[in-house]
Amino acid sequence: MLRIVVASDSGGSFSRELAEERLTIGRSSTAGLTLDDRFLSREHAVLLRDNDELVIDDLESRNGTTVNDVRIAGPTRLQPGDRVGLGRYTLTVAPATTTGADAAHALSDSLEASILIPASRLLEQGFDFATPGASVPQGAVNELERYLERLRLLDEVHRSLARSISLDELLELILDRVFDHLGPEEGVVVLKREGGTYEIVARRRVPGLAGNTFYSETLIREVAVKRQGALVLDAQTDQRFAEAASILGSGVRSIVAAPLAVDDESLGMIAMSSRLSERQFEERDLELLGSLASVAALRIRNVGLAVQAAERQKLEAEVALARTIQEELLPAELPEVPGYEVVGINRPSRGVSGDLYQVVETDSQGNFYFLLYDVSGKGLAAALLTATIDALAAAPIANDLPVDRLFTLINTRLERRTSADRFATAFAARMSTATGLIEYASAGHNPALLVRSSGAPERLPRTGLPLGVMTDGRYEARELELAGGDLLVVYTDGITEAANRQTDEYGLDRLEQVCAQNRDLPIERIAAAIELDVAQFAAGVPFEDDQTLLLLRRSPPGPM
Repeated sequence: MLRIVVASDSGGSFSRELAEERLTIGRSSTAGLTLDDRFLSREHAVLLRDNDELVIDDLESRNGTTVNDVRIAGPTRLQPGDRVGLGRYTLTVAPATTTGADAAHALSDSLEASILIPASRLLEQGFDFATPGASVPQGAVNELERYLERLRLLDEVHRSLARSISLDELLELILDRVFDHLGPEEGVVVLKREGGTYEIVARRRVPGLAGNTFYSETLIREVAVKRQGALVLDAQTDQRFAEAASILGSGVRSIVAAPLAVDDESLGMIAMSSRLSERQFEERDLELLGSLASVAALRIRNVGLAVQAAERQKLEAEVALARTIQEELLPAELPEVPGYEVVGINRPSRGVSGDLYQVVETDSQGNFYFLLYDVSGKGLAAALLTATIDALAAAPIANDLPVDRLFTLINTRLERRTSADRFATAFAARMSTATGLIEYASAGHNPALLVRSSGAPERLPRTGLPLGVMTDGRYEARELELAGGDLLVVYTDGITEAANRQTDEYGLDRLEQVCAQNRDLPIERIAAAIELDVAQFAAGVPFEDDQTLLLLRRSPPGPM
């Protein structure tokens, strides 16, 4: 395995094993190897692996790159011992060594203060068994004993973690085992949170330990983010950590840390620390911690998946309950409107809907209220707001108030109770069945369609702002008359904004055509024809929004 030693002109150094085929070097935090030097470019140079050889290439940096004190003009092959100059840093190609623990031991004998090993290499390190029948030196016997002890420990941890356990109990158990076998003065477990931030979720210290708990962004970047095991032999002389006040201020000098990683996913890291005078960690400690971290990471992920599954089941149960309640708000069956046909359909996109419709008989004289509203957002929050609006509308509708006054009352109360991003569009119609006269208002809603018996469609414009946007919102009431065979189509934007695989939208023009072409069918079949046409247009693409229809048609004279 190819390795480099990175040394600063201030005296600190660390080593890096090169598992990747391309390693970008610079002062950017996104570089594969970040060096804190203002004289470096953000992406200064790149190391390339060519089988068992290394090539260095300058990335048109401002101050250039040197090999053995000679500035390079293009890709340059490196030999063991070659020195690459990058600002105040020098990268030295380490001599070829065996893989695993031998390589780590060879480097620890040099002057670098840290060893960094990819997590995959940590798990590969083991014991090379002797050829059968050959004599085994005492050193190998001791190494075998340590290896067997490591296997016994891992078996013990596996057995301990086999039972059902919470995340907090799991973290405490991990710290128990690490403190028993590594003897640190302080240990922390860091986990990745949503949004990519890292947080200490468990910590332990020996009794009487003074100073603050160490927390190093540098260590997190090298171990958790890059998924590398880290052995810091002396943080005080390692330039990488020399400016980490969180480490130096805590008095920590020796650190061993391993990533909590599963496959290519980083969950966090586990880190142990000690004052140099009390305990200096060794390569075997790094190997052991890496093995423990691998076992712990699998269990942490499984516990997390179990928690997510339980939360998902709970949420699904809550959504199912919310949908049941919402269905109770929808009319179980629409009232019969003498001389008219009416149908309503509601299809939620996410279990519960932010759409709602109502058909209410307001008196015994044949007067009816038709109401449809569509609140902003989706899911449970939207469903709660629909229930709120439905409650606010109940009394004004029961009192048969004009539609403009209905919207004014709902808007005033809604604006006081909700934030600016919570609003609703709505369409309300108040009809006399005797005359076919309709008084309507549209609070920022999609244009309702009036399809005359002749087939000519008309779009009914908005007559005010959405509900809940402004306290003093004004709404205008307008009138129209339904003649025999005329069809009123009210819908939500989940229908007109339904998209296909090319992200084209269904659109109002197509809805008009379907309504006009099917205007003479029974009204339930008109609604079914609209739903079928939208589904055929989307061609299997999931609907992103709720879909609601409310259709009203005055029966034509004579038989249909």
